Amino acid sequence: MIKVDHLSKSFGKVKAVDHISFEVMEQENLILLGTSGSGKTTTLRMINRLIEPTGGKVFINGENILDQSPEVLRRGIGYVLQNNGLFPHYTVAANIAIVPQLLKWDKKRINHRVSELLEKLRMDKTFLNVYPDELSGGQQQRVGLARALVADPPVLLMDEPFGALDNVTRSKIHAEFKALDELKRKTIIMVTHDVQEAFELGDRICLMDKGKIIQNGTPTELLFNPANSFVKDFLKEQRLLLEFKAIRLNDIWRYLAPQTPKQGSVDLHGDASFWSAIESFKFVNTEHLHIKHHQKDEYRSAGFEELMAAFYQYKKHQPHE
Repeated sequence: MIKVDHLSKSFGKVKAVDHISFEVMEQENLILLGTSGSGKTTTLRMINRLIEPTGGKVFINGENILDQSPEVLRRGIGYVLQNNGLFPHYTVAANIAIVPQLLKWDKKRINHRVSELLEKLRMDKTFLNVYPDELSGGQQQRVGLARALVADPPVLLMDEPFGALDNVTRSKIHAEFKALDELKRKTIIMVTHDVQEAFELGDRICLMDKGKIIQNGTPTELLFNPANSFVKDFLKEQRLLLEFKAIRLNDIWRYLAPQTPKQGSVDLHGDASFWSAIESFKFVNTEHLHIKHHQKDEYRSAGFEELMAAFYQYKKHQPHE
């Protein structure tokens, strides 16, 4: 869906982005991860031409972004900012309706779509006529997300979308983000400096430093096959928690014995993270999880101790270990 080919950006003598290349598959969530100054936000802004590149090319769905005007390009791309970028003098409904109005949708269609999105984002219709400064930080961020999604663009760019939220609100919105059907159909590039957020939400991660991509891979590849000592050191401090979030139940499947599902067990899909599995024991009164394979009609049933044993078995067989 997105191809970045030797993309560069210089500000005077400073190379903010230095000949980077990567591809994002359709309906994939790619995270640009790095510290301040690594070039991740500049890269994101070049994709929708908020910043023009010094060199290189970007293709979206096979089309060079320079072959269309920036205005037309941006109408086909959802964009979510850290501070939500809402217009303070517009109501919630008016903020969300900006792009559909530019696309000349009729009023009935706009109203239906705005109401539909608010419902999906768990906001009551009473919020339609309030102004951004009457909303909490989490509510403002939901409205910003609704505005980016309203015209149903195939591509979504997100620049530190949850960075301004407190930890409790951020955790809640992460869960909603993963569950929202609207987002499962999108090709997403998200910028963050939060390592845990990257591992929780990303299908793949581009770890950047000084304008270059140091490693591009799945969360488990970065953990167990780091490209160099920079990658290893970058993840070292939070490593165990990152492993919990990166490893899926499918990964540890072979280390769980087949069992008949027990009465009162909690159902989980094999694509769920190991972290979400152990969290289930905290929030639900159960002793066993009922896990379904992501492709076959097979099940495993595991208690907390069996899950932990399988996790360490999996780790033992990784190259790093």
